Amino acid sequence: MPSTILGIRIPDSVIAREATQLLRDTASDILFQHSMRVYLWGALSAQRKGIVFDPELLYAGAMFHDFGLTEDFHGSSLRFEVDGANAARDFLKRHGIPEGDIQKVWTAIAVHTTPGVPEFLHAEAALLHLAAGMDVAGRSYDQFTEEEHEAVVAAHPRGEGFKQRIIDAFHEGLKDRPATTFGTFNDDFIAFREPGFQRVNICSIILSSPWAH
Repeated sequence: MPSTILGIRIPDSVIAREATQLLRDTASDILFQHSMRVYLWGALSAQRKGIVFDPELLYAGAMFHDFGLTEDFHGSSLRFEVDGANAARDFLKRHGIPEGDIQKVWTAIAVHTTPGVPEFLHAEAALLHLAAGMDVAGRSYDQFTEEEHEAVVAAHPRGEGFKQRIIDAFHEGLKDRPATTFGTFNDDFIAFREPGFQRVNICSIILSSPWAH
């Protein structure tokens, strides 16, 4: 794995190396490579826009942002983002990271799939949200140069059929806890793979509430 890509240095501290190895040992290759690219998209965006951020915190956020989709959490009753945020918090606490920094990483992971919010939080949250959307859905694709596209994907390949395989990865991580997808776009992954899936409708909930009016 290259240590520097287009001037972006991959963090190489003990914490970064352990987080990388944990993700390698726990997640599928598609999630691992995706997470590495997420760090790079975030750091490249910060470099271009002159955003000051903590590379170690963004890297931790990238390594754990989809950790809640891994097999150990398939039976969880929490949103996958919260599972990943909690795992990152526990990991960082064991390494003696200050509580304020831990909270930054927790928040960045917890809201990374929530549109319209992260960009108003701290830099790590804004960058993680942008980078995850860039890699999965191509949001902000045109903000990056062709050289950047090629260099990042060469270092951490998307692989054949990435679009279908990332949908499958989300579906696999969410299909046994559909209630956790309410109020998010995550129910799209279940509905796409399971045509009979019934979404929860907030209007139906309101109309069937115990209030008389």
